[in-house]
Amino acid sequence: MSVGSGAFDTLQPEFSISRGFSAPRELIFRTLTEAEHLPHWWGPAGMEMHVEQLDVRPGGLFLYRLTGSDGGEMWGKFVYHEIDPPRRIDYVSSFANAAGDTVRAEFSADFPLELANRITLTEQDGVTTLTLQAGPIEPTRAERDFFASMFDSMRQGYGGTLDQLEAYLERLGH
Repeated sequence: MSVGSGAFDTLQPEFSISRGFSAPRELIFRTLTEAEHLPHWWGPAGMEMHVEQLDVRPGGLFLYRLTGSDGGEMWGKFVYHEIDPPRRIDYVSSFANAAGDTVRAEFSADFPLELANRITLTEQDGVTTLTLQAGPIEPTRAERDFFASMFDSMRQGYGGTLDQLEAYLERLGH
């Protein structure tokens, strides 16, 4: 399944999270799109992130591997659709295998196979607000219901990831 870039214009996000950062929008955009920054903050707390492939352009791929302290691995990927530096990134996310193939989430067959995501960055008075919106692509009823049931967990997970971004920005002096 894939989604055309026009689908992002009518994205009906079912999940949304925002956070303000005391850092320039251009810097935050770079932390989202440059391999040197991503391992320092992306992913769940307690997991080590490895950038396996990163090609930030329409049609490009971000393939990453997360390693837990128990040695377990989880793979994920983004396929970029539209990038408007430093304002917006539209991409489709999914779980993946080491070859970059889209796979079902190990934790549930009812988690949507693909999610349309939009990250927007707005800056005002020295504060950049990052907003992530996500919604399943062509979900079944069971996938839509399961996705909705995950909102609290997703808010915690993304909240922790954004906490890590905030700490990383502080280490960079922002």
